[in-house]
Amino acid sequence: MVTEAEKNKLLTQHLANYITDHKKEFTERVLSLRTRYITVVLEGIVQAQNASAVIRTCECLGVQDVHVVENETRYAVNKNVVKGSYKWIDLIKYRTHATSGTQQCFEALKRKGYKILVTDPAPDGKSVFEIPVTEKIALVMGNELYGITDYARAHADEKVHIPMQGFTESLNISVSAALCLQALLPRIRNSVLPWQLTETEKDFIRLQWYRKMVRRVEIMEREFLKTLVG
Repeated sequence: MVTEAEKNKLLTQHLANYITDHKKEFTERVLSLRTRYITVVLEGIVQAQNASAVIRTCECLGVQDVHVVENETRYAVNKNVVKGSYKWIDLIKYRTHATSGTQQCFEALKRKGYKILVTDPAPDGKSVFEIPVTEKIALVMGNELYGITDYARAHADEKVHIPMQGFTESLNISVSAALCLQALLPRIRNSVLPWQLTETEKDFIRLQWYRKMVRRVEIMEREFLKTLVG
């Protein structure tokens, strides 16, 4: 009997026949640079275009997971902003009320070994350029109007900020996310830390991406799986 893992491997090989060599090579390059060592949390985002811009930034820079906490507002992808980038990442949503979404998100991240850093323009936090990268990092971005919630501030492991040299104390959320990631990712990738995806993770993600690349994939997959059963 074919196991689920074997079935997925065979299905990946089958779909690969309908994907150009160039796309397959590019997929492997992207997978080799993908990471879950750092992840981004969007807490209570009000404007969909800003959250979508952060998602696009994360995908471009190789961050696989983005967590969206919907304490009071629901997030819908702005397709004009994300430019398809949401298809290539894992978007994890926490749909609850009040601050319980933040609590659920933080608890889930801590179970996975993440150190939770909340971004806050107050100068009493550490500069993002001085943050050690010896632990997995969850970078929490607050909403555009009020920043992070009191719960997030109280339960984070550390506060971080981007040093400012002008009169304005804060940046657009998507710009902030880009600067923070650029401050951390090169140091992570240039280290000996286990920042890359595991082979099991790569296998799973590769199949999901192949499914998005092949036309009429549902029909093709259904017909192929019939041959395994038969």
